[in-house]
Amino acid sequence: MINNDQELKKALAGLSIAEQRELGAQFVASVSSLNPDPLIERALKTASDKKYSDSDLNEIYLRIKSLSIKTYTSCGDDADWSAQAAHFIASAAKVCLTPEKQLDNNNNLAWKCAMQARMAKNCAMIESDEELVDNEAQKQYIISNNYLSN
Repeated sequence: MINNDQELKKALAGLSIAEQRELGAQFVASVSSLNPDPLIERALKTASDKKYSDSDLNEIYLRIKSLSIKTYTSCGDDADWSAQAAHFIASAAKVCLTPEKQLDNNNNLAWKCAMQARMAKNCAMIESDEELVDNEAQKQYIISNNYLSN
């Protein structure tokens, strides 16, 4: 049972790249409404598809990488928290889709997706000035426990 980040990171490190993609996509899906670009949904479907081809993965990776760059440059100096949240979602989706040839032994795709998703959520909370904190880390523990129990 995952109850903290140390347990989460350890559990994620034991997953295959395909499993990390799939679980990472679930983390991103949890906050994907913060970036309404339809490419996000397509990226998450590809990352979750156990039968994706290398060419499909590479094609959507390049498109989502472009979106990540576009959203980064649109953040600007005005601290537009919504734009920053959208950027973190695009970046998390990009991490999910990183081709294996670009990975090294220190890559934990799902963990990086989790952190980007949390950053997006934090930006959204700042933007909306929410008083109630919807703890994204706790949601990720539940998502992970459900995924690992199946």
